[in-house]
Amino acid sequence: MSVEPANVTANFRERVQRLALFDPLFRLENKRGLDRSQRPIDYFSLGLMALLFFFECMLQRRSQAGVKELAAFFNRINQGELDLDAAGYEKLARDIIEIFRPPSGKRNSRSFYNWSSRREETVYYSILKADKFDVAANTQYYSLDEQGLELVFATREYFSEFQISINQLLLRKQLERGQFWGALRQIDEMRVAVGNLSERITRIRHEIQRNIVSDSTYQRYRETIEDIHLRLNREDREFEELQAFVRATRERLYYERNTARDRQAYELILRIDLELGEVHHSHGLLLRESIELKTTALQSVQESLYYAGVDSFNFQKEICERLLSTPLPLEAARCLVEPFLFLEGRQDWSGLSVFAGQRVEQKGSPGRSAGFPELLDEDELGRERKARAKEYGRVMEAILEALGERENIDLREFADYCRREGREALLEDRTVYDLWILLHHRSPFYPEQQEEESGEGLLGEVARLLKERGLFAAVVEKADELEVTRRYVIKNMDLKLEVINHAV
Repeated sequence: MSVEPANVTANFRERVQRLALFDPLFRLENKRGLDRSQRPIDYFSLGLMALLFFFECMLQRRSQAGVKELAAFFNRINQGELDLDAAGYEKLARDIIEIFRPPSGKRNSRSFYNWSSRREETVYYSILKADKFDVAANTQYYSLDEQGLELVFATREYFSEFQISINQLLLRKQLERGQFWGALRQIDEMRVAVGNLSERITRIRHEIQRNIVSDSTYQRYRETIEDIHLRLNREDREFEELQAFVRATRERLYYERNTARDRQAYELILRIDLELGEVHHSHGLLLRESIELKTTALQSVQESLYYAGVDSFNFQKEICERLLSTPLPLEAARCLVEPFLFLEGRQDWSGLSVFAGQRVEQKGSPGRSAGFPELLDEDELGRERKARAKEYGRVMEAILEALGERENIDLREFADYCRREGREALLEDRTVYDLWILLHHRSPFYPEQQEEESGEGLLGEVARLLKERGLFAAVVEKADELEVTRRYVIKNMDLKLEVINHAV
């Protein structure tokens, strides 16, 4: 099988343009300079810090960021690494800005041979752009251009934590330029980011309830929760500003629906307003959940530390011996024992219990216990596990029969096979669907791995059948939904059996 050249050279120009974004950083790496103590200056790392400085200014909506502000930032983070005075820091900041934005006014460029178009081409890019100019102070301010944002994103700094803020920045730029289709896609990306953040908050909630057993652990989780809460607050304010901007744009386009293009733009801004509102609502729920999470963290640490103290508390030593060996007055003894006495108990009967569900039994029939069902002992659990494993093996045998000489089969085809062969009763058994779900959860399912992890286990019979044929199973969920019987509805799944390759 040969490699198709067209697939390799496709989008070659775009790939070179993305790589060219790193050229200013490498030019800074080749730049040589010394401080007043004759120590070399690391222009490369300082150039990256400059990009992150301008990016943070954009996140905080600070419009005044220029040479002096960058020099002050370098001076603040220096802490003895460089021996420079105020003029030296200002020259350092100006040199770095001139690499990202040449003083000639021309954009940075890179020439290359395009293997897709078979000719010499040049790509242009702009890292910093002129933002505002203060006439009174004769000062030029800068901000990251689109390619500058791409360069920051490519470093993966802030990418996971500030994904929503990044999307909000890009959405505003697209709305200002009238790129409504791109804005809709940006909102979809924000919806995914909000979903990922929701899963992270849920995971943190579970970790807090399980792991907080010391003050140091509590402090670590409290800082994480505070960071999430502050970021959600900042993002919520940005959402409100974005919605106000979208509504203003919608009002403006309402009176400009003269051409088909204007009417299409108005329809798109209506969709943007609706979908942005939905994402903002989901984000607002996360903000409220973060507030609850702060309370949950405090309650969990109190409960955890309390129960940890109860487990290590020796009643005989701490109470009984103290009470009997030390001559205490009656009031002091009562104060010592009182925290361990039961609270006042009171039993009430509600008339609504008359309408509760009643169990009707025949006269003389043996009564059942009204308590909780008793747990099975180890022997009974072992017998039940073996019976379930045997049922899974029976279903796997039917799947292998349906497969025949083929390599893959989906759940719909297996159901059709059972109906053709007169085995509809098998489809009424929940074991069939439990097996497919288990195989999907453990996909790819290797028989040797099953034996190493849990011996025979629930899937022991299935592993034995696959091992005899030297196969392993991979199950992938499909998009369609099956109503196999009136009782069972399940997502369709594709099962593929492949030969295990033991070669190293």
